[in-house]
Amino acid sequence: MRAWKLGLALLMALAFAAPAAAQVKDALSVDLPADAATLDPHVQWDTDSYTIYRNIFDNLLTRDADGKIVPQIATAWRYVSDTVIDFDIRTDVKFHDGTPLTPEDVVFSVKRITNPAFKSPQLGQFNSIVAAEITAPATVRLTTKEPYPVLLAQLVKLSIVPKRHVESVGDAKFNIEPIGSGPYRLVSWQKGVRLALEANESYWRGKPFFKRLTFQPVPDAATRIADLRTGKADVARGLNPDDVATLKGDAQLQILSVPTERIGYLFVNALNGATQDVRVRRAIAYALDRDVIIEALLGGYGRPVDIMLTPANFGYLPDIKGYAHDLARAKALIKEAGAEGAELTFITSPAYDQRLVQAIQQMLGEAGLKVTIAMSDQATFLRRRQGQPSDSGNLSMGRWSCACGDADGVIQPLFHSASIWAKYKNPSYDEAVEKARATLDPAARLAWYRKALEIIKEDVPGIGLYQDVAIYGARKGLRWKPTADESFFVFNMKWE
Repeated sequence: MRAWKLGLALLMALAFAAPAAAQVKDALSVDLPADAATLDPHVQWDTDSYTIYRNIFDNLLTRDADGKIVPQIATAWRYVSDTVIDFDIRTDVKFHDGTPLTPEDVVFSVKRITNPAFKSPQLGQFNSIVAAEITAPATVRLTTKEPYPVLLAQLVKLSIVPKRHVESVGDAKFNIEPIGSGPYRLVSWQKGVRLALEANESYWRGKPFFKRLTFQPVPDAATRIADLRTGKADVARGLNPDDVATLKGDAQLQILSVPTERIGYLFVNALNGATQDVRVRRAIAYALDRDVIIEALLGGYGRPVDIMLTPANFGYLPDIKGYAHDLARAKALIKEAGAEGAELTFITSPAYDQRLVQAIQQMLGEAGLKVTIAMSDQATFLRRRQGQPSDSGNLSMGRWSCACGDADGVIQPLFHSASIWAKYKNPSYDEAVEKARATLDPAARLAWYRKALEIIKEDVPGIGLYQDVAIYGARKGLRWKPTADESFFVFNMKWE
């Protein structure tokens, strides 16, 4: 009997000492390549910020797992005319401070992000809206200056913020202490170390599976992998193909990947320095070897593109060809421009695969250009990239997605002269993208996009490289299916 009791006590002790990884956890730990640049959903649109704040806020509309646009804060919508649309707003939603979400908050959110003085980097995706008003107790009407075929797809990204709170604390404080109506609320943000969220137990869609959620900025991919293996992290974003090969043999982990609408591209500043000369910009395009980038560095996780769009976007035209790799032609153009040995600044941050940055540096060096890499944190990088041409560097990597499936959300904000992202001016290009977004006729839109893409090809303010594949590492028991729009909704995740 004594031996039996001792054996039972030993079994109980072992059970209580079981590793956390063997138990169903009510917390989720996520490693990101970089810290959030902002938590205000109307400010930055970088992937790490977006990954976090999408869990704090609800949007006017959203997409289901199959990519279909479905209700969220708006329960239904109907077109009154080609330029007027009414939205029925939910009446059972509360912000994290307990105040109700109202149509007034919806109108405020629209007007805030479309206010040019607010200077949202997302302005180009919403500036077709010229009016927002309440027309009934639970109805909001939006008016666009012209028929805008991408309106609903863009409104999928419109987060609703609390008018009274934002006006009370101001934009700066709201940026670091946001209040939303989403499934998670902010607990703490120790910049550069950890951001903690907790479940909104009274969330209108039900209680989230995970009670606690933490995000850690981990710039080094090897450290993200180590965190996965030790159980310090349950999910890691931003893995590359080399990481996939490393993790495939680990029975405790899984690789989750999906082709996205995100385009990997090289930004070229057409308004400052040596890259003001179109011959230098074309030389850069000729110097790039996409095959090396995709096969050697991306391990085949990516599809080469010739233009500044992916096949997942309306407006993609595969018959428009780009610049084939031609080092001799690149050298000749640089010599013709008198730019041999010209110094170019390549701005970047840990959010981008530095193997690609260094490979491009080497390729351009072989063509006769001297490229200096300028590394900074993501927030500083974004300020430079969105700033004046004189401070934006000559080059930078980009991985752009509008999560809208349309060229309007890609080439319009990147290159229209009115956009803070653009370091390029061409009235003919501006006219083409403006015309494309002002008609509901798909054939007419494609014709205008063809003109716009051909102009970009000639002027080279940016160079399309590949269709990006999002790669995540995760603990084996996590049930989650990544989507092409890269929405990271923890509410949709659970342990098996």
